[in-house]
Amino acid sequence: MGEKTLTRMDLSEAVYREVGLSRNESAELVEDVLKHISDALVAGESVKISSFGTFSVRDKNARVGRNPKTGEEVPIEPRRVLTFRPSHLMKDRVDAGNKS
Repeated sequence: MGEKTLTRMDLSEAVYREVGLSRNESAELVEDVLKHISDALVAGESVKISSFGTFSVRDKNARVGRNPKTGEEVPIEPRRVLTFRPSHLMKDRVDAGNKS
C-alpha cells in the first residue's frame, strides 16, 4: 500500500483540472469548504457529506488513566474529540480497493 497523502494542494489542483477555475480560485474554494466544515464542527454541529461520511464532535468525560510504563495513575481532563463515521458506500469502496 502506498504512503501517498492527499493534501489541500492536491484537492485544489483536482478542482482546477475538473472544474476549470483558475488555480487561485480553486485554492480559495477548497479553503472555503474546509473553513465551513471546521466552523460547523467548532460550533458543535455534525457535518454529513453524502456517500462519504459524517464528522461529529463528542464530549469525553474526565477519567483516570494509567501510564503504561510506570503504572502510575494520571487524571485525564474532559475534552472534545472529533469522530468520523464513513458511509456504507465509502466502506464498500475502500473494501473493494483492498481486494484489487
